[in-house]
Amino acid sequence: MTEFATVGREQFIALGLGVLLAVIIPIAIALIWKFWKHEKFTTILVGAATFVLFALILEKTIQNALVFPTTMGLPDHAASQFINARPILWALVLGLFPGVFEETGRLVAFKTILRNRRNRETSISYGIGHGGFEVILVLGINYIVYIVYAVMINTGTFQGIIDQVAEQAPFQEEAIRALADQLAVFSFADIGTSMFERVFAFLFHVGASILVFYAARDKGRFWLYPLAILLHTALDSLAGLNMAKVVQLSAPALEAMVVAFGLLTFLGAYFLLYKKDKIAADN
Repeated sequence: MTEFATVGREQFIALGLGVLLAVIIPIAIALIWKFWKHEKFTTILVGAATFVLFALILEKTIQNALVFPTTMGLPDHAASQFINARPILWALVLGLFPGVFEETGRLVAFKTILRNRRNRETSISYGIGHGGFEVILVLGINYIVYIVYAVMINTGTFQGIIDQVAEQAPFQEEAIRALADQLAVFSFADIGTSMFERVFAFLFHVGASILVFYAARDKGRFWLYPLAILLHTALDSLAGLNMAKVVQLSAPALEAMVVAFGLLTFLGAYFLLYKKDKIAADN
C-alpha cells in the first residue's frame, strides 16, 4: 500500500475557497448580463437545465454504460473492453460524447423552448447558463471531490480509489496517484490557474451557443451545428489524449489549448455572427 503525504489545513482552506468562487462568479455574471441587457433570466436557466439533461443525464449515462459499465453496477462487456484497451479510441469517444450531446442540447433548446426568443442576446444568455453551470460543476464539484479525497488520504483509505481506477482504466492510475501528491501541496495559486482556464472554457460555451443559435434560426446556416460538434469534440478529445498519455502535453500547453479554442470560437462567433446581426438590424 502506498503512503501518501498528509493534506494540511491550508490545502483544505484553498479547496473550500475554490468551491465558493466557482459558485459565486457564474451567478454574478448571469445577474450582470440579465440586468445589463434586460434579458429574461429563464433563458439562462434553460441553458443550465439543458446542460444538466443532455450532458449529465443523457451523455454520462450512455457514456458510462458504454465505456465504464461497472461504475453503474453493470457487468463489463466487449465494447467497453475494446474501447478501454485502446487509449486513442478511448480519448476520441470521450471527446465525441460531449460534442454530440451538448451541441444537440443547444439545438433542441433553441428549436423548442426558446424558439420564440429570436433576439441575438438569447444566444449569449443560453451560453451563460450552460457554461456557467459547467463552471460550478467542473470546479465546484471537483473541489468537493478533492476535499473528500483529501480526507481519505488523511484517514488512509485513498488506496481503494486507486484500486478502482486501476481496474477500470489502467492508463489513468498514474494520474490518480499524482492527484494525491498534488492535493498535499494544493495552493491558492492553483485556484487562480483553474479559474483562468475556466474563463476560456466558459467563452467556448458562449461561442458555441452563438453558433448553434444561428444554425437553429437560419436553415442556410445549419452547418454551424456540426461545426460546433466538431470544435467541441476536438477540444475534449485532445484533453482525453493527454489523459490517456497518448500525447504528453505540459500544463501550460494544455492551458494554451483551452485558451485558443475558447478565444477562436467565441471571437469568431461573436464578430462573424452576433456582431453582424446587430449591424444588419441597424441598417
